[in-house]
Amino acid sequence: MSDTEFDLGWGEDDEPQQTADTLTAVDTDRDKKQQQTQAKLIADQVAAAVEEAKPGLHKIPDPVEPAGEGALTKEEEETFRACNEGVDLGNLGWFIQAKSLDTIAVGRLFRNTPHRIEPHRNYETIEEWAPLEKGISVGQCSKLRAAWRIGWELATLDYKSNPGQVRELVPVKNAFGLKAAVAVFVLVVEAVGAAKVTAERIRDTVKLLPGDLKLNEEDDVDALAKVIKGVLVEELQPSVSRAIPPAVTRAVDKTAIKIADALNRPRIPRSEVTLRLMEAFADPEDSTVYNAVLERMQEAEKAARKALK
Repeated sequence: MSDTEFDLGWGEDDEPQQTADTLTAVDTDRDKKQQQTQAKLIADQVAAAVEEAKPGLHKIPDPVEPAGEGALTKEEEETFRACNEGVDLGNLGWFIQAKSLDTIAVGRLFRNTPHRIEPHRNYETIEEWAPLEKGISVGQCSKLRAAWRIGWELATLDYKSNPGQVRELVPVKNAFGLKAAVAVFVLVVEAVGAAKVTAERIRDTVKLLPGDLKLNEEDDVDALAKVIKGVLVEELQPSVSRAIPPAVTRAVDKTAIKIADALNRPRIPRSEVTLRLMEAFADPEDSTVYNAVLERMQEAEKAARKALK
């Protein structure tokens, strides 16, 4: 062997480990940078998607005169679609605003915010905070907070409503509970159809509810709607159980005199007239009176339904 020797060893005993550690560190650093790059790419994609989905006035086309008569152009159809979505977004947006106000109010989340006019103290109530910080009047704030649960319940049941319609149901919610308010909306839908529901129709229906209305809060919405409908029908037609109108009483007395004359009797008491009518009504062999009463009641039912529309 030549005197010249080649050292093919690794040197010190710990050199192989140091080299391995260096390679591992390089790999780790590279993986970390790749993960950071991937994370940034994902974050950018998410941000772009959020920006695209986020509502904005700039996404609504400017008002322009019609392109012509008749069918819409493709551009007009796209404009109509975007504006329709904007209107629907507004109807949904008020839920978000209303619930946000309610959450802020209940949690008193304004309590660490300095008062705009009196900065030496913080806001104490939602009535102070909303007008000064958000330009929302006290009355509007109260209406929104009171209404959003009704609107949300209707939405969960696949009913479309707008703020004006829901606000008319707030008195029902305050007096009889949330489900009763929803039930009144359902009742109006059943009476006139979803397309014909208006705030005015709801207001007129609410006015018909008696102040002493008794409802079982354990009942579901459909059951409550049936109960309320029955009460309204009773309210809208003559109620024999409460009081006989004077005009009817006079007509009965006048007719009773004619019967007394026909029978050659001096007078027939009203109680006897009532008894004879009940007997005739219940007679299984002769349905003449029954059919007449049924026809009269059917007419009253139709009149009551018509009054609800």
